[in-house]
Amino acid sequence: MVRAYTDKELLQRVKELDSFKDIPSGYWLLGVRSSEDEPNRFDDKIYLFKGEQFVDVTSCTTNPGTTVLRNYSKFNAKGAAVVVADQWYYGVWRKGKHQGKITALIQIGAQIKVWRDGDKDDQSEESLIQQEGFFGINFHPNTYDINAKSTGSLVNGWSAGCQVVNNMEKYRKFINLIPAATSITYCLLNEF
Repeated sequence: MVRAYTDKELLQRVKELDSFKDIPSGYWLLGVRSSEDEPNRFDDKIYLFKGEQFVDVTSCTTNPGTTVLRNYSKFNAKGAAVVVADQWYYGVWRKGKHQGKITALIQIGAQIKVWRDGDKDDQSEESLIQQEGFFGINFHPNTYDINAKSTGSLVNGWSAGCQVVNNMEKYRKFINLIPAATSITYCLLNEF
């Protein structure tokens, strides 16, 4: 699991990135990808900020699940999508429906960079193939039941590149705080 960070450490790190322009004034999300990167587990963290104010944090995955890593050709012939870390994605998401089934943040605002992992093992990795575009990289939970209490600990097919939360209490809080029709910025870091 990702180590604990202070707000100051996180904000300092995101400001050091080459893609940094500014801290959004409204709500924005910050993911931290675990250096342990345990396959098929929710071992990453995602933080909700409003400007420079920390709001909350929850467990998530920033990697595709093993179902997708082993069978990526159903999604993209070049490999499973692994979002490029240490990168800002300004205005990438807006509220919508993931797969038409649950309120989520969907990629309709900006392009996102991904590595294409094509070796069909259980570990998500950076590769020689990097793409930038609209790939449906969304922020959503690992269930379609917004009122679920518990959602399990395995990623499996819930992420084909999406940033996926497995704590429904926290997910509901995050999604309810974010206003409709607002562009949401995302920054993804590697654990540091």
